[in-house]
Amino acid sequence: MDKKIDICGICSSLTEGGFTAKFRGLSAIDKYLGLSALPYIWIETNADIAALARLCENLRFPGVEIADGAVDTIDGVCYFNCVEPDAKENDSKGQYDGFSLLSFLYDSQTGSYKDPEGIYNNLRELRQRKASLMEEDKVYLSSEYLNSLKALWPNNHYAFFYAALLLARYGYIPELNNLSVNNFQISLKEPEMQRAFLSCLMLSPRPDWGLELLKNTGLLEILWPEIAIFDNVDHSKEFHPEGNVWNHTLETFRHRKASASGVYDLRLSLGLLLHDAGKPIADASGGHRFEGHAELGARAASRFLERLEYPPSIVHDVYYLVRNHMLPAALKRLPLSKTAEIMASPLFPTLMELYRCDESSSFKGLDGYYENSAAYRTFLKNTKNPYRSLDGKKIGRLEIYKKI
Repeated sequence: MDKKIDICGICSSLTEGGFTAKFRGLSAIDKYLGLSALPYIWIETNADIAALARLCENLRFPGVEIADGAVDTIDGVCYFNCVEPDAKENDSKGQYDGFSLLSFLYDSQTGSYKDPEGIYNNLRELRQRKASLMEEDKVYLSSEYLNSLKALWPNNHYAFFYAALLLARYGYIPELNNLSVNNFQISLKEPEMQRAFLSCLMLSPRPDWGLELLKNTGLLEILWPEIAIFDNVDHSKEFHPEGNVWNHTLETFRHRKASASGVYDLRLSLGLLLHDAGKPIADASGGHRFEGHAELGARAASRFLERLEYPPSIVHDVYYLVRNHMLPAALKRLPLSKTAEIMASPLFPTLMELYRCDESSSFKGLDGYYENSAAYRTFLKNTKNPYRSLDGKKIGRLEIYKKI
């Protein structure tokens, strides 16, 4: 099985080999709800590791805390959960990280869904409300609920993350009295596991809800203190009436736009999460309370993403977004000598989206965004016009040849 194969190819290879291939948990739920697939796919199979190694030329072993095996495909990372060859569907009852919703399966061979714990009614409710998920202001989690959740899994980071994902992706709050407690405790120490969960969270409609749950359960401070510290940094109410850096950061996610196929941009989402990462470590200077926070934040963002072992391309692009996130607000008044190279980047439209979300979350209005967007459009127009310089001035024949 070539590493460039897609998920369909993996499922076909498994079934042709006489094994099962069932989408599990989030992967099955997304398929049922008609959501775009995440770049991490979970497959349950009765093939053992030896069989997977024969079928998957590039099978790797990410660690038992993550999965029995994994393979990188053109669709993303496929994680395998191996079950006994003669296992019945109900034999797995209670083994889905404590949440009955994650017991849901999709059989790729028969094209049918499997519901061993009877959660179809929950899924139908989620399907009905998914269109209005982004319109809701916030989700309320009582202190009693959070305390009960922490009591059920005192050390199971895996369960807290799944609770956050179910909330961020579907707006689903599991009923605690229906939860089955997972006996073995899992600590999210592996960078790959943290990276997978963070990416899934960022690609969900409401990352702000999931992040708030992680903060309130204490897991955010344990695993990602660089982000948890945002809650300790106050903002000036004049410029940020929405609250401190934490509240401001969460608010930005409400203003993201998904693509026509319903996919959120991972680079933009990580940029929003980390765009003010420099404020907790910036010093006040003169009238600037967070002097140099964009530069400091870009370096802090890179260290954080490198710690989670994100690909260099992601680290590089998020660095660009964080480092330059203040620039779009000044496009109209800055000379092209300071902005032309940054605007020429293929990432600049994403930077403008970050700027729009940032402005929208601070209740400043979008007049500045539209004015500076017009300046960017003028720049693009002039780059394509051989008779104009980048600032719109007519140029001579020699300069025309140089520009061409």
